[in-house]
Amino acid sequence: MQWGKVEICGLNTSELKVLKESEKRDLLEKARNGNSIAREQLIQGNLRLVLSVIQRFVNRGENLDDLFQVGCIGLIKAVDNFDINQPVRFSTYAVPMIIGELRRYLRDYTPVRVSRSMKDTAFHAMQIREKIQNEQNREATIEEIAFFLKKPKEQVVLALEAIVDPVSLYEPVYSDGGDTIYVMDQIGDSSSESDWIDEILIKESIKNLSEREKCILSMRFMRGMTQMEVANEVGISQAQVSRLEKSAILKIKNNE
Repeated sequence: MQWGKVEICGLNTSELKVLKESEKRDLLEKARNGNSIAREQLIQGNLRLVLSVIQRFVNRGENLDDLFQVGCIGLIKAVDNFDINQPVRFSTYAVPMIIGELRRYLRDYTPVRVSRSMKDTAFHAMQIREKIQNEQNREATIEEIAFFLKKPKEQVVLALEAIVDPVSLYEPVYSDGGDTIYVMDQIGDSSSESDWIDEILIKESIKNLSEREKCILSMRFMRGMTQMEVANEVGISQAQVSRLEKSAILKIKNNE
């Protein structure tokens, strides 16, 4: 998703600054020493990181401003808790913090919305089920409920399931007094999430490259061109293409 000139919380996303890793380190050190201006600059310089993270959550019907503000809370927590003595990039530390804050918000403040018509179907289905239970002393079948409602049985099943309280992904399913296993642990794919976080970090690093470096990487790895083909199109030697390519890849690895 390209943000372009989008107003979020009164900010023009196209004008947000991107800090280099060296700049982040410098501001972090100053912020640790009580420099409130450096802290504010660090937060402002990482707002694009928040935008990158909330892209995963925008298709859930949530207000974009709300998601952005919640993501900023995660960013601020990362700024205030990051240990500058650890050999870890700030963005590597901040992304999981932002994700965690968004997950808590979605878990605690966004209940599943069920349409009025589906609620009505579920209500009438429950009335019929209770009537059969009282009159015949047995559980009603879905086919019987659907017959009385004159609705497809699939629709009845969906309506009844829709009004059942959803199970939180953070619901504990087992604990032996030590580590607790949650529903999310049973169904989650940690490798895919790790890949997604890596993708965010790579995209953030690419933004710091020069236009020529971006162009060369695009031709090499998106269009599948050889170094010689790139050299002919750009108008430089193959050796220069090789040096620029290696330099760009190194910058991405170091997030500089």
